[in-house]
Amino acid sequence: MTILAATATVVPTESTQQAIGYPSLFLLVLIGALVPIVPTGALVSSAAVVAFHQTAPFSLALVFVTASTAAFLGDATLYWLGRRGMRSRNGSRWLEAIRSRAPEERLAQAQEKLADHGVAVLVLSRLVPAGRLPVMLACLLAKWPMRRFARGNFPACLAWAVTYQLIGILGGSLFDEPWEGVVAAVALTLVISAAPSVWRRVRPAR
Repeated sequence: MTILAATATVVPTESTQQAIGYPSLFLLVLIGALVPIVPTGALVSSAAVVAFHQTAPFSLALVFVTASTAAFLGDATLYWLGRRGMRSRNGSRWLEAIRSRAPEERLAQAQEKLADHGVAVLVLSRLVPAGRLPVMLACLLAKWPMRRFARGNFPACLAWAVTYQLIGILGGSLFDEPWEGVVAAVALTLVISAAPSVWRRVRPAR
């Protein structure tokens, strides 16, 4: 009876977490793709930690599908809005938002690499912190059609979701308590995100 009672207590808890967690993850990643102030990588890693500690089957697979789908739809929507801004005489606030987060130096590098390597640069751009928007702007300036961008962005979102999910699985496997794994995964994600900007500041000083 004790085991049955414990099971009855655990199952609704996990069901509630899933019912709330997956839609929340989808929405936050989607918003983060449109307005890049939400730490979407940390969200995916945290969700992977929680899923790692759950007993329900396919929890990690659902995190992967939810995160990659939301990232792809968010990127596609932002690119579509950017294309509308490029065609408009006065531009748009979405295009301006992309430009504001793509410094001239990073944009020039993205354009050069895009011209040399094409879709491969788009795939890698999501794995490089702060690399997504300069490459997206380079695609807009190169007048890539929506279909070509989507074809390259799809594997990029898959690779991005796998990478941050693996960070979460690593954090979850190191600690028995989910919250400890979440803290570890978020800390590692923030270090990875901050590393390029720190390196750019240190390099000129050297």
